[in-house]
Amino acid sequence: MKIIKLLSAIKNIDQIYEGVKNKIFKSDDVEKVANERWLICQQCISLDLTGKKCAAPGTQPCCADCGCSLGFKLRALSSSCPLGQWNAIFSNELEEQFKKQTGYKE
Repeated sequence: MKIIKLLSAIKNIDQIYEGVKNKIFKSDDVEKVANERWLICQQCISLDLTGKKCAAPGTQPCCADCGCSLGFKLRALSSSCPLGQWNAIFSNELEEQFKKQTGYKE
């Protein structure tokens, strides 16, 4: 099962990168979205606080459904909940365009 989650993660490498980048280079807007998403995830039966269902060991809390680390997934604005609890705000391309237009610097 973990191999399937890892292969899925490879398909979503852009979203993973986005989440890692947004976790390191924090902005108030992204943190607000992450906090709102976290409130939803805390109520979900797929929340894995122990890391048993994480695609990558030691990245808990994660989503037991997709295996993603929530520390990164919640901050990836192009990411959505696999159970439909919250949606992507931007596609990767639209987010990059938005950043260019607003002069967002990392």
